[in-house]
Amino acid sequence: MIESPERPDRTPLPRDFFDRPVLDVAPDLLGRTLVRRTDDGPIELRITEVEAYAGETDPGSHAYRGRTARNAVMFGPPGHAYVYFTYGMWHCLNLVCGPEGSASGVLLRAGEVREGHELARRRRLSARSDKELAKGPARLATALDVDRTLDGADACAGPHAPLAVLTGGSVPADQVSSGPRTGVGGDGATHPWRYWIDGDPTVSPYRAHTPRRRRS
Repeated sequence: MIESPERPDRTPLPRDFFDRPVLDVAPDLLGRTLVRRTDDGPIELRITEVEAYAGETDPGSHAYRGRTARNAVMFGPPGHAYVYFTYGMWHCLNLVCGPEGSASGVLLRAGEVREGHELARRRRLSARSDKELAKGPARLATALDVDRTLDGADACAGPHAPLAVLTGGSVPADQVSSGPRTGVGGDGATHPWRYWIDGDPTVSPYRAHTPRRRRS
C-alpha cells in the first residue's frame, strides 16, 4: 500500500534505506517528505526531483578522483548529508547512500514546500510563487537554510535531528520519469540518472552540459 503524501508517517527513514545501491535509493526518495528543523522552526518539503551519483565509478561525481577534504562525508556511512558550495555562491544538498566507502550520493534537485512556507519565503525573496521556492538544487538548499554547517549531519539520528526524510509518501514507478542529469558532461553525460515525478510543477527544467570557455 502506498502512503498518501498528504499524511506521511512521522518516522524518519532508517539507515538501511540508504544502505542500498544509489540507483535504487534515488527514485525511492521521490514523494517522501524532507524535514529541515531550523532555529526559527521546521520546514517540510515533498521531494520531486533527484539525481544519482555513483562515487568513484562515475565521472560526474565529486568522488570520481578519490577522497578529498571537500567530499569526505561521501565516503562515510550512509544516511548523512553531503553539502557542497558551488560557483562561489550556492549550496547543494545530497544524501549519502550505499555501503560505507562507496561514496555514492543523491542530489536533491527540487521539491514542493508543504510546511513552513513563510520561513522558506524569507530566504527565497525572488521566488514568484510557492512552486519556485525549491525548484532547482540551489533554490532548494536556500529555501531550507542549508549550508556547509550541515555537511555530515545524520539524517537518521531521530526526530530532533536538523534533517530527516520521513517514512511513507513514495510514488508508484509509473509516475516516475528518468533522463540525463543536468549539467553533466563527458562520459557521464548520457546516464539516465535524473529522476522526477511526472507532471509536477516544481521539477526544474533540464539543461545540458555547457563547456566553460577558457580565458585567454
